[in-house]
Amino acid sequence: MKLTVQTKKHLVVHGVLLLGAAAMFAPFLWMFVTSLKTLSESMLVPPTLWPDVLQWSNYADVWNSLPFAAFYANTFGMILFRVLGSVFFSATAAYAFARMTFPGRDALFGLVLVTMMIPGQLFLIPQYEIVARLGQVDTLFALVLPGIVSAFGTFLLRQFFLSIPTELEEAAILDGCNRWQVFWHIMLPLTRSGLIALSIFTALFAWKDLMWPLIVNTSLDEMPLASGLASLQGQYSTNFPQLMAGSMIAIWPMLVLFVVFQKQFIQGVAGTGSKN
Repeated sequence: MKLTVQTKKHLVVHGVLLLGAAAMFAPFLWMFVTSLKTLSESMLVPPTLWPDVLQWSNYADVWNSLPFAAFYANTFGMILFRVLGSVFFSATAAYAFARMTFPGRDALFGLVLVTMMIPGQLFLIPQYEIVARLGQVDTLFALVLPGIVSAFGTFLLRQFFLSIPTELEEAAILDGCNRWQVFWHIMLPLTRSGLIALSIFTALFAWKDLMWPLIVNTSLDEMPLASGLASLQGQYSTNFPQLMAGSMIAIWPMLVLFVVFQKQFIQGVAGTGSKN
């Protein structure tokens, strides 16, 4: 059967996409396989692809060696409050930048964009000083504070607000709505996909946050999953099978979240490129 030019192009594109998918999936496969090895098998050179005997006990050992219940509680608490704070403050700021006219609006939005270009490591010392002066070091509040305001979220939601026809807002104002009523009852429901996308992004950033929790919290019971798993890495040697088993235990909620909300996740990425 002779293939058309269009079919050949589709085969090439799908082949490239399959190679990309395989490259992305390979680290997860290696992590799972390593979690079932013995320590000696994980350190063999050249490495072995599959263990001789599956060591499912690695999962039980790492679960019993670390307070995963506290890790999950701290992580979900951090995500919940970061998502609520980020969505609320980003939505109100984005609405103001997109729909309201006031002196210095464009300059202030420019400052918001500038903060996205500054490495986050530069904020660690000021953030720690704020938390320390509030007396909240080694608490859940310390984990939540840096993530309740998001410059990225402001930019993202501003793009969604700009895509809404101004006639809807003008009609609501003519019907007697004030600014808050327009924002709450008209604009927010129309940006539902953007709010979900921001929630997913915020949850993802919070889930993989490593450096800040390690700096501000020292008690193992006050750490989220990412920084808690870092305690498995020793200074001179590391039990890689247990570390990989702990990582497998830690990643499943994010995988479930992406599978459930992948449509909104993709829409959120595409929405950042909408025209003003």
